[in-house]
Amino acid sequence: MLVNVPRLVASYYTGEPDPAVPAQRVQFGTSGHRGSAFYNSFNENHILAITQSICRHRAGAGIDGPLFLAMDTHALAEPAFATALEVLAANNVAVHIDAGLSYTPTPVLSHAILTHNRGRKTGLADGIVITPSHNPPEDGGFKYNPPNGGPADTVVTKWIENDANATLEKNLDGVKRIPYARALAAAHRHDYMSVYVPDLINVIDMDAIRSAGLKIGVDPLGGAGVYYWPRIAEHYKLPLDIVNPNVDPTFRFMTVDWDGRIRMDCSSPYAMASLIALKDRFDIAFACDTDHDRHGIVARSVGLLNPNHYLAVAISYLYANRPGWRADAGVGKTLVSSSMIDRVAASLGRRLYEVPVGFKWFVEGLLDGSLGFGGEESAGASFQRRDGSVWTTDKDGLIPGLLSAEITARTGRDPGEHYKALTEEFGDPVYERIDSPTNPAQKAALLKLTPAQVETKQLAGEPITAILTNAPGNGAPVGGLKVVAASGWFAVRPSGTEDVYKLYAESFKGSGHLKQIQADARALVAEVTPK
Repeated sequence: MLVNVPRLVASYYTGEPDPAVPAQRVQFGTSGHRGSAFYNSFNENHILAITQSICRHRAGAGIDGPLFLAMDTHALAEPAFATALEVLAANNVAVHIDAGLSYTPTPVLSHAILTHNRGRKTGLADGIVITPSHNPPEDGGFKYNPPNGGPADTVVTKWIENDANATLEKNLDGVKRIPYARALAAAHRHDYMSVYVPDLINVIDMDAIRSAGLKIGVDPLGGAGVYYWPRIAEHYKLPLDIVNPNVDPTFRFMTVDWDGRIRMDCSSPYAMASLIALKDRFDIAFACDTDHDRHGIVARSVGLLNPNHYLAVAISYLYANRPGWRADAGVGKTLVSSSMIDRVAASLGRRLYEVPVGFKWFVEGLLDGSLGFGGEESAGASFQRRDGSVWTTDKDGLIPGLLSAEITARTGRDPGEHYKALTEEFGDPVYERIDSPTNPAQKAALLKLTPAQVETKQLAGEPITAILTNAPGNGAPVGGLKVVAASGWFAVRPSGTEDVYKLYAESFKGSGHLKQIQADARALVAEVTPK
């Protein structure tokens, strides 16, 4: 089942995507363009076209500072890195690459952009990170971060997508390119690690972790942070046991995910089975996905924490232990994250900022300090420095992991024990996401739903209190529907890449009530979508 890496790389260079085939066009989802060279959805032509489009976008937007270029450990990252560098150099972009041509986590790229741009009005930097996140080893990904350091918004990504597809249709006419050796020689070598690692003291209480004498386990899952953890341990004299220091593009050391595929998903109990098995060896342990923008927390008390559970714990702890944060700094959550977060935020007297799926919605709030924390149900989060200023505006998997050690060190209880205390105060919710088969017509109908189409007045026996097609926090379309009652809710969203719809549901009354909510949700979907 291991990917044939030479064949994959050969397919990257020899495959010819057909822009007339929808699956072979450039498609920017919530995290950039992703695909596999085996299916002509991530080939050199895609990267040539996208990179040239990014150069055109930079010129049109007046972005004339350096571009930070990062890659993860997927097999397609290195060839895509070379292709992108050739185009960027030919367009006279000042490219900053890792000093040792090594791997760079997504949050480190965001940190580098913000560090460069601090106090500047001109010569602003932006970045490209080459990663398909936790996707299987045969996949590649390509993501653009503008000068705000976060994921590009839909206006920018749609422009790049359309322009790149037009370039594919014209057989790459207009793409500039120079040989790799010349492009590499022109690039500036940037020591990402030496800027990011010493700055961690300003977001995490490293002294508390060091002095507590904890046993801490870290699994980079073969990802882009693999060389960062030893440097963090050395710099702060932390007792980090890096349980898997290996880099292998087949990711053969992974346990397979729920569907039997290799996937570096640090929120999956299947993919995380190796670290979970070691939980009794450590006071706290954690892992990150391949580009290190997501976190998975393994507590001795409970094993792997559900991502929603840890988000609630982190929010509860941070707002009580960061006196430097603004008194009005809100709590950012996505519409499909647990309502436990709502209850925690209310108990803290903090404004809840509920937005559609996508970390891009938190960027401005993290930049200006109006949000202290932004988190997604898929285990992605970032939060402010201890003084309340911005740290990153993209998801950072390293700092939530280190925060779990800070929480354990300073309170004497691990995050699993903290979550249990929250359930005793606010209730014990049951949460589940299910992907259900659908067809393009039904997906289109789900995208166009309006509250008026929901005729029922009850959800699992309780009066419906809210029907949302726009997020309460910013009014942006949610790309689906959320229905809320006092003790539970559900949300349905069509997938952007597969013929499925995602059904999220939560109940504070137990698994039986959750099943009622899910049944009501399916019935509603059947009523409002074509057969």
